[in-house]
Amino acid sequence: MKRWTCYVAVAVAASVLLGTADTAMAQQPDRMQWWREARFGLFIHWGPVSLKGTEIGWSRGGERRGTGGAPGQIPVDVYDNLYKEFNPVEFNAKEWAEIAKQAGMKYLVFTTRHHDGFSMFDTAQSDYKVTNSPFKRDVVAELAQACHEAGIRLGFYYSPPDWHHPDYRTESHARFIEYLHGQARELCTKYGQLDIFWFDGLGGTVKDWDSKNLVAMIRQLQPNIIVNNRAGLPEDHDTPAQTVGTFQRTRAWETCMTIGDQWAWKPKDRVKSLKQCLDVLIRCAGGDGNLLFNVGPMPDGRIEGRMVSRLAEMGGWLKQYGETIYGTRGGPFKPGTWGASTCKGDKVYVHILDWKAIDSSWRLPKIDARIKDASLLTGGKAKVRQTRKGIKLDVSATARQDIDTIVVLTLDRPAFDVPPVAVADVKSKAAGVTASNVFQNMSEYAADMAFDDDPGSRWATDGGTRKAWLAVRLKKPEMFGAVHIREACGSRVQSFAIEYLKGKEWIPCCQGKTIGEDFKAKFPPVKAREFRLNILDATEGPTLWEFRLLPPTK
Repeated sequence: MKRWTCYVAVAVAASVLLGTADTAMAQQPDRMQWWREARFGLFIHWGPVSLKGTEIGWSRGGERRGTGGAPGQIPVDVYDNLYKEFNPVEFNAKEWAEIAKQAGMKYLVFTTRHHDGFSMFDTAQSDYKVTNSPFKRDVVAELAQACHEAGIRLGFYYSPPDWHHPDYRTESHARFIEYLHGQARELCTKYGQLDIFWFDGLGGTVKDWDSKNLVAMIRQLQPNIIVNNRAGLPEDHDTPAQTVGTFQRTRAWETCMTIGDQWAWKPKDRVKSLKQCLDVLIRCAGGDGNLLFNVGPMPDGRIEGRMVSRLAEMGGWLKQYGETIYGTRGGPFKPGTWGASTCKGDKVYVHILDWKAIDSSWRLPKIDARIKDASLLTGGKAKVRQTRKGIKLDVSATARQDIDTIVVLTLDRPAFDVPPVAVADVKSKAAGVTASNVFQNMSEYAADMAFDDDPGSRWATDGGTRKAWLAVRLKKPEMFGAVHIREACGSRVQSFAIEYLKGKEWIPCCQGKTIGEDFKAKFPPVKAREFRLNILDATEGPTLWEFRLLPPTK
């Protein structure tokens, strides 16, 4: 049987298609309204690779044309034949939709085809598909029906790159484009209403995928669809991965993040705590973004019980405090280590997530509005004092919640109209932030990510890095006597020093071995203009969520 066939579409003038796309873009605010209000969706990465428990796509050996990098650990002939053993008899699409619903999620995005080229739907473009596995059923069809019946908005993840296709990025790439557009047309015509098309183009260009015509076709077939920014075009929203996006009201964004460490199912994967999960959700909403939270089902088709339980716990919290998330906008207080804020109508919901980041002198900055009333949504009482210097929140120790303490401020004007403000941190005093190494020179992992008071962003270094430094130069000399460091990806750092520059010499003021997820230390007060974290030894490329220098404690 011939594995690959070409799709011949009905010819449509490009000008007509592009005109349709322009009209759709003009209607963007209308189609985006439900999505902004939803705030929370379920991402699902699944395929035959779950039989191995390794990462989807990336664990496949062989050449990655157009992408490069070391091949995955599973030989091509093994990976590409896993589907012959794939028989997830416990798969129940209605159960998946119910899991999303109980978690408080409003939409679901499923991997119809990943970079490995395996289609989880009954495509006519290829024989490399789930209906040719022992399972034989069209997973996408069943999931689409379940979502429609449950009232869950439906989205399809689709990878333009296909490392399995023989024509991909070869002299016959034009034939591959026909295949790609053919599959997109199938996804938009075979499964009813489609709300989201979620590309993952790995940095590919508009030319690589003929994206203008591709997206125009999709919008013609599904006029109200939302399309992300990963096919070489900006389209409707940005997609930061495995990190909380920065505060941004001018353009929609959605963080995609795993509930564990891997997108696909991994045996004994480390599942995030309820506190960690809600922190991410709240900080996304506080930054005016959405959260697309990922699980990877097991080879038998079930979503692992501990992941289901964690999602249900999130849903329980949202049933109680969902008014502070759903239908809100981010701000006016920008997210920081302390927490985040959301707003709706004349209400501001101040989410205090980390009381350790707050001392007796801490206050919210002043805003261009008068506070008419204040209350504590999570129980107890709060005293709020608004002065020319800012807003002082006094919450008794007994009313401080470990997960989230929510203070509700009622203003004398619409809260979203209040200009956003940020709590002062080290970065606001900095003249420059530098690092010896940044992961692939990518801006989302730059040095200043460790100084932005945003626990969802991080500084990262290239793989194999054993020594590195991270430095901040202040606008003027400042006095510090303590440090708080949050390391990402475990305890890679094995030896380090906090140093300040005196003349031309770096002088250590604090030294240690491991850092870990929550390192805090005091040191004799030092007044200087330049400080750095000097990592002397690491098991792998160091990466930090936050590096905070703090004033001496009294």
